[in-house]
Amino acid sequence: MKAFIVKRYGKKEKLHLTEVAEPTINENEVLVQINATAINLLDTLIKNGDFKLFLPYKTPFINGHDMAGVITRAGSKVSKFKVGDEVYARPADFKTGTFAEYIAVNENDLALKPKNISMEEAASIPLVGLTSWQALVEIAKLQKGQKVFIQAGSGGVGTFAIQLAKHIGAFVATTTSSANTALVKSLGADLVIDYKKEDFSAILKDYDVVLHSNRDTKVLENSLKILKPGGTLVSLTGPPTPEFAKKIGLGRHLQLLMNLLSMSVRRKAKKLNVNFKFLFMRAEGKQLNEITSLIEAGKIRPIIDRVFLFEQTNEAMSYVETGRSKGKVVVKVK
Repeated sequence: MKAFIVKRYGKKEKLHLTEVAEPTINENEVLVQINATAINLLDTLIKNGDFKLFLPYKTPFINGHDMAGVITRAGSKVSKFKVGDEVYARPADFKTGTFAEYIAVNENDLALKPKNISMEEAASIPLVGLTSWQALVEIAKLQKGQKVFIQAGSGGVGTFAIQLAKHIGAFVATTTSSANTALVKSLGADLVIDYKKEDFSAILKDYDVVLHSNRDTKVLENSLKILKPGGTLVSLTGPPTPEFAKKIGLGRHLQLLMNLLSMSVRRKAKKLNVNFKFLFMRAEGKQLNEITSLIEAGKIRPIIDRVFLFEQTNEAMSYVETGRSKGKVVVKVK
């Protein structure tokens, strides 16, 4: 089969289109023929080697974290799915590799594709949908009537998280440029801040939850300050915490390292009487089923900026790296 592989880590490295063996499946896995995949900033960070500390993929490996497709083979103990089912998923870490024609996926990481959207739209959902769900529902436990600040509202996570937060019944503030104000308002944002002209920390106060996705240290500090006492900031960009390191089973030396990396921000959070949490989302078929129900009920809609052909995967990654895409960038594989 054809696949885009990372031959070696590096910021200047491109993915290489090559022929590789079709995956084999174990008794709990299915083989999926991929119709579409999506590009995430995570794909770039992994290619660059930014996450080698806790995700040490051995080169060469196939990149890619989102997919929608059709099951062509099922393991002997698979009970939730059958050949011919249309499915979507963000496969588990070390089982990723969606920039390819086929992938083996554990049935617990899968969900049936929403019936009312296309394969391309479905491929845009898993990573950002699960990230939003785990941040807002699982960690922050966002409730109706609470206030949430979602950074970068027109991005992949932002466009999904705004819709999820509004479905829950929260008041949503977000940042974007003036060019994308209409988009985020159409998704349900109540308060839109033009980050090029306005300082969110001078406008927002007493928020219950912040979904943080900015890499600037000052933005992180200011985000903690807008929370009310007892509020929670969930960061997608770090620094990673020892709690996270322990949860994913890293050794004691890496737990100590992450303790040092996050010590400053955790101290600031404690001083302000707020909570700082780091999220590196995980594969979770049950949560994806919940998301399927919301999409089929019309509560959440996919937001796609552009669709590229499979051969243009490197161009699609470069486009996402500009930071100017609205919603998700999708690659049509089949």
